[in-house]
Amino acid sequence: MSVRRFQFVRPLAAIAMVAGSTLYAIAQQPPAPTRVRGTVETVDGDVLAVKSRGGEDFKLRMTGDVRVVGITKISLSDIKVGSFIGTTTVPGPDGGSQNAVEVHVFPENMRGTGEGSRPYDLRPNSTMTNATVAESVVGNDGHTLIIKYKDGEKKVVVSAETPVVTYVPADKSDLKSGAKVIAFIKKLPDGSFETNRVNVGRDGMTPPM
Repeated sequence: MSVRRFQFVRPLAAIAMVAGSTLYAIAQQPPAPTRVRGTVETVDGDVLAVKSRGGEDFKLRMTGDVRVVGITKISLSDIKVGSFIGTTTVPGPDGGSQNAVEVHVFPENMRGTGEGSRPYDLRPNSTMTNATVAESVVGNDGHTLIIKYKDGEKKVVVSAETPVVTYVPADKSDLKSGAKVIAFIKKLPDGSFETNRVNVGRDGMTPPM
């Protein structure tokens, strides 16, 4: 190899090494959170201070069109055939069913919200599925639901201890110190966070999803 060719290749190799190192560093960074589950500390104008369940402090700027939705408990018997629900599940011991960690029943005006099934971050190996209840069988240990969505179906076991909730109207006045919330967040280029939707537990309850 001539000296001139070697001098040209060497900078290219250096650039490739830097690019590779940068991509590796990016790959090692944890993904930005998309939701914060925690407790409201303070509300100062449009800034919502939340301490996450893991103990982290977040200051979230609420957008001008922020939507606040209440979460309230309902009964397991309120899950009917035809109900459109969301449920966080983990694989059952038999491998053919899913055990519900929580179930939230959507009001009719939210039917179809996020229909489908996807990985979820509530627990290891958990999945969030939004679907319509096609069958409901009541047993001694709770309900067994067959839920159907556009790409498939699942068999979900809901025990008597599984939290069951629904959505109710709420507003920013419900975001008080001590309220339990799930804030859906977006990380901005300057590293700060904003939220355009906050789910808040009513009567002191912690949203289970």
